[in-house]
Amino acid sequence: MKKILYISLLGLLITSCGGDSKNASVDKAIESKDLTTIKTTRAEIQKQYDAIAAELAKLDLAIAELDTLKKSALVTTAIVNDTIFTHYIDIQGNVDTKQNLIIYPEYSGVLSQVYVKSGQKVNKGQILARIDDGGLSNQLAQMETQATLAKTTFERQKNLWDKKIGSEIQFLQAKTNYEAQMKAVAQMKAQLGKTIVKAPFSGVIDEVITEKGQVVGPGQQLMRIVNLSDMYVSANVPESFIGKIKNGAIVDVEVKSTGKTYKGKVRQIGNYINPNNRNFSIEVAVPNSDNLLRPNQVAVLKIEDYKKPNAILVPESIVTENAVGEKIIYTVDTSGKEPKAIKKTIVVGLTSGANIEVKSGLNKGEQIIIEGARSVQNGDVVEIIKK
Repeated sequence: MKKILYISLLGLLITSCGGDSKNASVDKAIESKDLTTIKTTRAEIQKQYDAIAAELAKLDLAIAELDTLKKSALVTTAIVNDTIFTHYIDIQGNVDTKQNLIIYPEYSGVLSQVYVKSGQKVNKGQILARIDDGGLSNQLAQMETQATLAKTTFERQKNLWDKKIGSEIQFLQAKTNYEAQMKAVAQMKAQLGKTIVKAPFSGVIDEVITEKGQVVGPGQQLMRIVNLSDMYVSANVPESFIGKIKNGAIVDVEVKSTGKTYKGKVRQIGNYINPNNRNFSIEVAVPNSDNLLRPNQVAVLKIEDYKKPNAILVPESIVTENAVGEKIIYTVDTSGKEPKAIKKTIVVGLTSGANIEVKSGLNKGEQIIIEGARSVQNGDVVEIIKK
């Protein structure tokens, strides 16, 4: 019945506008090539069109009120709650250790022995290699014999001098000779000690660079030793974070190559701002209990820069933007006979993962549309799907 009424009225309106006579009037106006006539004809037709549009709008409203078979938009909703919102910035850094050292020889000669291999754990002071001493040990033995003789002579002269026998010159000469011999022995032992290569700290031999039998000297690399138990991440932080980062603060450290996130602690904050990039340096100690961290790995520090209690967060995917840049979200009004979608303009803040903070325009307890938000308009009747 409604469709018949609608079509009849539409036909009546078209007939009232002149039908074929209107087309003839348009053609006649165009043929006249008179601008005033053409504009006048267009204005008359526009007036008739506006009248038809107004009548159609009335019909659409009547249909909407009477049509019991109309389809409601299907949506899912959620109740808005407040929560503690913490925002982090990501700062890229590098994993490192203070105990990552290339060992160099202090003595020139043939590398006669290498006692370790790559990957071997060693303790501080453990002998790693030995360099041929070129006869220093024999010289030391002779010097120790001479020192023993000098000691015996000195002790004899001292006993005589204590008994007031002998001259003071003989006593002093024996004493001087003995002290010189002992000093020479100590120097030779120190020189001979340079032929023995020891671990400066406990760690792992990462690489043996020079093999047994090669001639070595100061400045030539022998091996690399690394201690992976004292790891840290060094990073450069924008100066705007001065005062926000404290010594002892806990920082999330994400190392993508291990697929893990570690809890690190800030142990050092730089006191110098680099004038080129306006950054300062920090060091974050990172535990390496699983032994997966290595020097020069890339790490990401998640540093807190904003925190708000009672913040309202919504999925960023349901927030749209209109032509003038306003952020739009849809809620559901259930106060009437049927639930309806209500468009709201909101002000948003920072994002965290898939969520975004709503700073104003939305209140705790309101019902927001989660799924189906992009398919509704303001005032649309909706059907809420329970999940």
